Amino acid sequence: MSRPVRLGGIGISYDIAIAGAGPAGLAVALYLKRAGHRVTIFERFEELQPTGLTVLADLGLLDDILALGARIDRLHGADASTGSTVLDVRYDAQRGRRFGLAVHRAALFGVLFRTAQREAIAIETGVEIETVEAGERAILVCGNGRSAGPFDLVVDASGSRSKLRRSVGAAGAPHPLTYGAFWASLGWRGEGFDEHALSQRYDKASVMIGVLPIGRSEPGAKTMAAFFWSLKPDDADAVRAVGLDAWKEKVVRLWPQSEAFTSQIDSFDQLSLARYGHHTMKQPVGRRLAVIGDAAHSTSPQLGQGANMALLDAAALSHALARTQNIEAALAAYAKARRWHVRVFQALSLAFTPFYQSDSVALPFIRDRLVATVAKIPPAPQFLASMVAGTVIDPFRRAGLKETDWPRTDNRDVRVTRS
Repeated sequence: MSRPVRLGGIGISYDIAIAGAGPAGLAVALYLKRAGHRVTIFERFEELQPTGLTVLADLGLLDDILALGARIDRLHGADASTGSTVLDVRYDAQRGRRFGLAVHRAALFGVLFRTAQREAIAIETGVEIETVEAGERAILVCGNGRSAGPFDLVVDASGSRSKLRRSVGAAGAPHPLTYGAFWASLGWRGEGFDEHALSQRYDKASVMIGVLPIGRSEPGAKTMAAFFWSLKPDDADAVRAVGLDAWKEKVVRLWPQSEAFTSQIDSFDQLSLARYGHHTMKQPVGRRLAVIGDAAHSTSPQLGQGANMALLDAAALSHALARTQNIEAALAAYAKARRWHVRVFQALSLAFTPFYQSDSVALPFIRDRLVATVAKIPPAPQFLASMVAGTVIDPFRRAGLKETDWPRTDNRDVRVTRS
């Protein structure tokens, strides 16, 4: 491969490998290809699989995603026994026009993948990347014994089970969280549900049932909803052993309206078991290696920030490469740009999750009585809205940048289903 070529000004064209063709990898590939870099994506699946992370309005794909996704204006949760409101977060509590966009992961993947194909981004499938050997340039070592490269930079977008991040000293691995969830993508049934809200019911903190409208998986398809039930992954086999009817009866007893969705489930095979882990890399960079998305920071989905965090990672890396003289400086700038925003939201997610998913008796008691009351008193509504919107800490100022230097997301935040 050719050596870097100066494009004019500070711009330099690099040979860049991206591990992972999920939305995070595709999004950063589009950014980098449009910046003039030579990009190759390596994906371990023979057929590319959709894994939801983010859509980038700055890439000119907003209209495509808006046509498929579902607008979300609020997050509402109630106690399953009393019906009393426990959580009510509205995006418009913040200044300006804000709303969430719930997107089926297949829709997100499809829009990004089709764009990558149109822009002739090279994608090699069936390639399992084991590690990266970084010297003057980087070589990818694949599971079948072949190697690829050399590259000036490798971007690890391979998700929470990343192998490449082991190339970074003390990278660690996700700590398994006690609770996960059963998930299913089902047909939307609107009666009794707000088509612009994530609706949830809680039984203490051990049970959380949710319904999220997610729009369409592709143009012309039926509208859908993500349905989820929290549980410990270790208990999943026991739930299956008791039987589907018993599980559905328990769900409907706690939330009668949910029968509109449980009636669509004929087998446990329709339910995906999601396992969550918490992990934050101290430094999401190594020698000629940048780690983005869930590979760099993963947590429970309570704040719905996975997609937005990956979007900012991709933007920050592209921004750093455009404004520095070499790879080393770009990696340092990327790590600095994302450090505090990532850490703050990871800490908030870790702190809030036990109030909604845990075996605790005290925490849901505090949640239902103290937190639900305080949340109505300003500035609490604005703070809660900023948490779910990803703006409780300014990702621009913390990096020492002007907001106008960054890609615009037009005050929209993207939620991606895990099903």
